[in-house]
Amino acid sequence: MFKKILIPIDLEETALAEKAVEIAIDQARKHGAEIHVLTVFPGFGMPLVASFFPENAMQDALNKVSEHLKKYVSETFPDDINTYAIVTEGNPSEQVLHQAKKTKADLIIIPSHNRSASEFFLGSCATKVVSHAECSVMVIKA
Repeated sequence: MFKKILIPIDLEETALAEKAVEIAIDQARKHGAEIHVLTVFPGFGMPLVASFFPENAMQDALNKVSEHLKKYVSETFPDDINTYAIVTEGNPSEQVLHQAKKTKADLIIIPSHNRSASEFFLGSCATKVVSHAECSVMVIKA
C-alpha cells in the first residue's frame, strides 16, 4: 500500500520522534517501502540577517546538519530498509509538504506534541501538514 514514507525529524528533539520512527520502520517492512528522513534547517530567513554572517556560514551549517542527520539515520534505521536522509532549509511545514511532493511520498509520519493552546491537539507544523498534504498523514503523539 505505501511505497514511500516521509518522516520529518527535529534533530534537537529526537526523543519526540522515537514512536514515529518505530511506526515508520514497521510500515516500511509491512509494505516494502522506503523511508525518507527529513530535517529542516531554519536558515537565516531574511537577506538582511544573512548579511551579518560570513558568506560560507550557511553552507557550513547545512553540511554539519547533514552529517548529523546521516549519523542519526545510520544509528536509528535498520539496514534492511532503504532509508534516505534529506536536509532542507526554510519553514518546516512548507518543506515537509514540498519534500512529500518531490519524493512522491504516499505517507507522511509526523511526530507531534502540544506547544501552544491554539494548536491544542497537534503541533503547528503537524496541523499545517495535515491540512495541506496530498497524501496520507499519520500524526504520532509523543
